[in-house]
Amino acid sequence: MVADTNGAVVTHRWLRMEFTALYFGAPLTMAVFLPPGRLFQALALFSLAGIALLYVTGGFQWRTLIRGWRRLPWLEIGGISLATLLAGWAILATLQPDALFSLIRQRPEFLPFIWVFYPLLSALPQELIFRPLFFHRYGAILPEGQAAIALNAAVFAFAHLMYWSLIVAVMTFVGGWIFGRAYLRHGFPSAWVLHAVAGNVLFAVGMGAYFYTGNVVRPF
Repeated sequence: MVADTNGAVVTHRWLRMEFTALYFGAPLTMAVFLPPGRLFQALALFSLAGIALLYVTGGFQWRTLIRGWRRLPWLEIGGISLATLLAGWAILATLQPDALFSLIRQRPEFLPFIWVFYPLLSALPQELIFRPLFFHRYGAILPEGQAAIALNAAVFAFAHLMYWSLIVAVMTFVGGWIFGRAYLRHGFPSAWVLHAVAGNVLFAVGMGAYFYTGNVVRPF
Protein backbone atom coordinates (compact mmCIF):
# COMPACT_ATOMS: atom_id res chain seq x y z
CA MET A 1 0.00 0.00 0.00
CA VAL A 2 1.01 3.62 -0.54
CA ALA A 3 0.12 6.54 1.72
CA ASP A 4 -0.62 9.85 0.01
CA THR A 5 0.11 13.28 1.45
CA ASN A 6 -3.14 13.53 3.41
CA GLY A 7 -2.63 10.19 5.12
CA ALA A 8 -5.04 8.13 3.00
CA VAL A 9 -3.94 4.65 2.04
CA VAL A 10 -4.01 3.52 -1.57
CA THR A 11 -4.50 -0.22 -2.02
CA HIS A 12 -2.52 -2.34 -4.44
CA ARG A 13 -5.71 -3.05 -6.38
CA TRP A 14 -6.34 0.66 -6.86
CA LEU A 15 -2.70 1.22 -7.84
CA ARG A 16 -2.94 -1.48 -10.50
CA MET A 17 -6.10 0.08 -11.93
CA GLU A 18 -4.53 3.53 -11.88
CA PHE A 19 -1.31 2.20 -13.43
CA THR A 20 -3.23 0.50 -16.24
CA ALA A 21 -5.30 3.60 -16.96
CA LEU A 22 -2.31 5.95 -16.95
CA TYR A 23 0.28 3.91 -18.81
CA PHE A 24 -1.92 1.87 -21.15
CA GLY A 25 -5.40 3.38 -21.33
CA ALA A 26 -4.34 6.98 -21.89
CA PRO A 27 -1.76 6.28 -24.65
CA LEU A 28 -4.16 3.90 -26.41
CA THR A 29 -6.94 6.49 -26.32
CA MET A 30 -4.66 9.20 -27.68
CA ALA A 31 -3.33 6.96 -30.44
CA VAL A 32 -6.72 5.69 -31.60
CA PHE A 33 -9.15 8.55 -31.13
CA LEU A 34 -7.35 11.88 -31.13
CA PRO A 35 -6.44 13.67 -34.35
CA PRO A 36 -2.66 13.87 -34.80
CA GLY A 37 -2.74 17.65 -34.47
CA ARG A 38 -4.05 17.34 -30.90
CA LEU A 39 -1.64 14.70 -29.67
CA PHE A 40 0.82 17.10 -28.06
CA GLN A 41 -1.94 18.93 -26.19
CA ALA A 42 -3.16 15.58 -24.90
CA LEU A 43 0.39 14.64 -23.97
CA ALA A 44 0.65 17.87 -21.96
CA LEU A 45 -2.52 17.01 -20.02
CA PHE A 46 -1.22 13.47 -19.51
CA SER A 47 2.01 14.88 -18.09
CA LEU A 48 0.20 17.28 -15.75
CA ALA A 49 -1.97 14.44 -14.44
CA GLY A 50 1.11 12.35 -13.77
CA ILE A 51 2.88 15.18 -11.96
CA ALA A 52 -0.23 15.71 -9.82
CA LEU A 53 -0.20 12.02 -8.89
CA LEU A 54 3.46 12.27 -7.94
CA TYR A 55 2.65 15.32 -5.81
CA VAL A 56 -0.07 13.53 -3.82
CA THR A 57 2.07 10.45 -3.27
CA GLY A 58 3.63 10.50 0.15
CA GLY A 59 7.31 10.09 0.77
CA PHE A 60 8.64 11.58 -2.44
CA GLN A 61 11.39 14.15 -1.96
CA TRP A 62 11.31 16.65 -4.82
CA ARG A 63 14.86 17.75 -4.15
CA THR A 64 16.02 14.35 -5.41
CA LEU A 65 15.21 15.64 -8.90
CA ILE A 66 18.20 17.97 -8.73
CA ARG A 67 20.56 15.57 -7.00
CA GLY A 68 23.08 13.57 -8.96
CA TRP A 69 24.56 16.09 -11.37
CA ARG A 70 28.02 15.05 -10.19
CA ARG A 71 27.19 11.44 -11.04
CA LEU A 72 26.36 12.00 -14.70
CA PRO A 73 27.51 8.90 -16.65
CA TRP A 74 29.56 10.67 -19.30
CA LEU A 75 30.60 7.42 -20.98
CA GLU A 76 26.94 6.42 -21.35
CA ILE A 77 26.05 9.89 -22.63
CA GLY A 78 28.74 9.67 -25.28
CA GLY A 79 27.72 6.11 -26.10
CA ILE A 80 24.04 6.91 -26.56
CA SER A 81 24.94 9.91 -28.71
CA LEU A 82 27.04 7.78 -31.05
CA ALA A 83 24.60 4.85 -31.06
CA THR A 84 21.64 7.12 -31.81
CA LEU A 85 23.53 8.85 -34.60
CA LEU A 86 24.55 5.56 -36.22
CA ALA A 87 21.12 3.96 -35.80
CA GLY A 88 19.34 7.00 -37.20
CA TRP A 89 21.76 7.21 -40.11
CA ALA A 90 21.34 3.51 -40.93
CA ILE A 91 17.53 3.65 -40.77
CA LEU A 92 17.20 6.76 -42.88
CA ALA A 93 19.88 5.77 -45.40
CA THR A 94 17.94 2.54 -45.95
CA LEU A 95 14.32 3.68 -45.77
CA GLN A 96 14.16 7.46 -46.24
CA PRO A 97 17.44 8.77 -47.67
CA ASP A 98 15.88 12.15 -48.50
CA ALA A 99 15.26 12.73 -44.78
CA LEU A 100 18.88 12.14 -43.77
CA PHE A 101 20.14 15.33 -42.09
CA SER A 102 17.20 17.14 -43.73
CA LEU A 103 16.79 19.60 -40.88
CA ILE A 104 20.46 20.62 -40.99
CA ARG A 105 20.38 20.89 -44.78
CA GLN A 106 17.05 22.68 -45.20
CA ARG A 107 16.23 24.55 -41.97
CA PRO A 108 19.40 24.74 -39.87
CA GLU A 109 18.05 27.73 -37.94
CA PHE A 110 15.50 25.42 -36.28
CA LEU A 111 18.11 23.10 -34.79
CA PRO A 112 19.22 25.38 -31.89
CA PHE A 113 15.55 25.98 -31.07
CA ILE A 114 14.89 22.24 -30.89
CA TRP A 115 18.04 21.56 -28.87
CA VAL A 116 16.97 24.14 -26.26
CA PHE A 117 13.27 23.38 -25.98
CA TYR A 118 13.10 19.62 -26.58
CA PRO A 119 14.90 18.84 -23.28
CA LEU A 120 12.60 21.23 -21.37
CA LEU A 121 9.21 20.72 -23.00
CA SER A 122 9.37 17.07 -24.02
CA ALA A 123 12.15 15.09 -22.33
CA LEU A 124 11.65 16.64 -18.88
CA PRO A 125 7.90 15.94 -18.45
CA GLN A 126 8.30 12.49 -19.96
CA GLU A 127 11.06 11.65 -17.53
CA LEU A 128 8.99 12.84 -14.57
CA ILE A 129 6.12 10.55 -15.56
CA PHE A 130 8.09 7.50 -16.59
CA ARG A 131 10.81 7.49 -13.98
CA PRO A 132 10.02 9.11 -10.56
CA LEU A 133 6.25 8.55 -10.81
CA PHE A 134 6.63 5.03 -12.18
CA PHE A 135 9.18 3.80 -9.66
CA HIS A 136 7.95 5.76 -6.63
CA ARG A 137 4.16 5.71 -6.70
CA TYR A 138 3.87 2.25 -8.27
CA GLY A 139 6.97 0.65 -6.75
CA ALA A 140 4.87 -1.58 -4.49
CA ILE A 141 3.23 -3.33 -7.46
CA LEU A 142 6.27 -3.58 -9.72
CA PRO A 143 8.28 -6.77 -10.32
CA GLU A 144 11.76 -6.90 -8.89
CA GLY A 145 15.12 -6.18 -10.49
CA GLN A 146 15.55 -6.10 -14.24
CA ALA A 147 11.89 -6.99 -14.78
CA ALA A 148 10.88 -3.60 -13.39
CA ILE A 149 13.22 -1.85 -15.84
CA ALA A 150 11.84 -3.98 -18.69
CA LEU A 151 8.28 -3.01 -17.74
CA ASN A 152 9.34 0.62 -17.55
CA ALA A 153 10.81 0.42 -21.05
CA ALA A 154 7.66 -1.30 -22.33
CA VAL A 155 5.25 1.34 -21.04
CA PHE A 156 7.57 4.08 -22.32
CA ALA A 157 7.49 2.52 -25.78
CA PHE A 158 3.71 2.04 -25.59
CA ALA A 159 3.30 5.73 -24.80
CA HIS A 160 4.69 6.39 -28.30
CA LEU A 161 1.98 4.27 -29.94
CA MET A 162 0.61 7.56 -31.33
CA TYR A 163 3.31 7.41 -34.03
CA TRP A 164 2.17 3.97 -35.26
CA SER A 165 5.73 3.00 -36.14
CA LEU A 166 7.63 -0.20 -35.35
CA ILE A 167 10.88 1.75 -35.64
CA VAL A 168 9.69 4.25 -33.01
CA ALA A 169 8.52 1.40 -30.77
CA VAL A 170 11.88 -0.38 -30.89
CA MET A 171 13.92 2.79 -30.40
CA THR A 172 11.80 4.02 -27.48
CA PHE A 173 11.92 0.60 -25.81
CA VAL A 174 15.72 0.58 -25.96
CA GLY A 175 15.82 4.21 -24.86
CA GLY A 176 13.38 3.56 -22.04
CA TRP A 177 15.54 0.70 -20.76
CA ILE A 178 18.63 2.94 -20.76
CA PHE A 179 16.84 5.87 -19.11
CA GLY A 180 15.19 3.69 -16.48
CA ARG A 181 18.45 2.01 -15.54
CA ALA A 182 20.23 5.37 -15.39
CA TYR A 183 17.52 6.76 -13.10
CA LEU A 184 17.87 3.90 -10.65
CA ARG A 185 21.67 3.92 -10.72
CA HIS A 186 22.57 7.59 -10.96
CA GLY A 187 19.45 9.65 -10.27
CA PHE A 188 16.99 11.78 -12.20
CA PRO A 189 19.47 14.21 -13.84
CA SER A 190 21.23 11.33 -15.59
CA ALA A 191 18.00 9.93 -17.04
CA TRP A 192 16.92 13.39 -18.19
CA VAL A 193 20.27 14.22 -19.81
CA LEU A 194 20.43 10.87 -21.61
CA HIS A 195 16.88 11.35 -22.90
CA ALA A 196 17.56 14.94 -23.98
CA VAL A 197 20.79 14.05 -25.76
CA ALA A 198 19.26 11.07 -27.57
CA GLY A 199 16.29 13.16 -28.71
CA ASN A 200 18.44 16.03 -29.91
CA VAL A 201 20.66 13.69 -31.91
CA LEU A 202 17.59 12.03 -33.44
CA PHE A 203 16.27 15.34 -34.71
CA ALA A 204 19.70 16.40 -35.97
CA VAL A 205 20.16 13.22 -38.00
CA GLY A 206 16.68 13.59 -39.53
CA MET A 207 14.62 11.11 -37.49
CA GLY A 208 12.01 13.79 -37.03
CA ALA A 209 10.50 12.05 -40.06
CA TYR A 210 9.36 9.37 -37.58
CA PHE A 211 8.94 11.46 -34.42
CA TYR A 212 6.76 14.21 -35.88
CA THR A 213 2.98 13.99 -35.41
CA GLY A 214 2.40 15.69 -38.74
CA ASN A 215 3.76 12.57 -40.43
CA VAL A 216 1.54 10.13 -38.51
CA VAL A 217 -0.43 7.71 -40.69
CA ARG A 218 -2.82 5.52 -38.75
CA PRO A 219 -3.17 1.94 -40.01
CA PHE A 220 -6.99 2.18 -40.07
